[in-house]
Amino acid sequence: MRKQIEILNVPIDAITMKEAIRLVTSFVEGDTLKKIYTPNPEIVMLAQENKELHNVIKEADLVVADGIGLIIASKLKSKGLVERVTGIDLMHHLLLYCGANNKSIYILGGKPGVPDVAATNITSKYRGINIAGFHHGYFKEENHLDIVEDINQSGSDVLFVCLGAPKQEIWIDKYKDQLKCKIAMGVGGSVDIHAGTVKRAPVFFQKLGLEWFYRLMKEPWRFKRMLILPKFLIHFILHG
Repeated sequence: MRKQIEILNVPIDAITMKEAIRLVTSFVEGDTLKKIYTPNPEIVMLAQENKELHNVIKEADLVVADGIGLIIASKLKSKGLVERVTGIDLMHHLLLYCGANNKSIYILGGKPGVPDVAATNITSKYRGINIAGFHHGYFKEENHLDIVEDINQSGSDVLFVCLGAPKQEIWIDKYKDQLKCKIAMGVGGSVDIHAGTVKRAPVFFQKLGLEWFYRLMKEPWRFKRMLILPKFLIHFILHG
């Protein structure tokens, strides 16, 4: 039975990584499209003002706590989130499953040329994986339906949408009735990690939930953006 909690009125599934893996692999074998989103504190804060994003997240089939800030907030008020389930790690397990079970994927997003490299690297890393197609994220409004058609024609089982929030969540929701794949998952900058254009934090930082701090050390110009975490926690304490 699905158990959800709310962080600032945004629903999050109280689920472990193992449970999430079992669930998403069952989605791949299903008959209807399932929508998966991976919010962090920044996206939760964005949903406070963007009502469309908020409603889209509420209608998802799985919403996992990607950011450590959500876990901290949950513990502050005993909400019940168990652990982080990051989008990049859940994507990893989906890729493993697809490679082992003759399932195909489609990558949508990133700068021109980036999904091409990501697809090559994924093919090298995940034995048996079938890349049905890919397309960069710099497309115009009039091209959206052509991209949906390309995804459907590819026969892909899993669609990874890497357009960044809130664009990826809203895009998935807008075309959910036209997409023929089994999973549409918003995974933000994961395409850059797989392409090697962005380096993920070392495991030490990952385990401590300090990937944001590693990014800040590497990219100090992101300081203003990183301030969202303390702002989120203060807002949560006062209004969560």
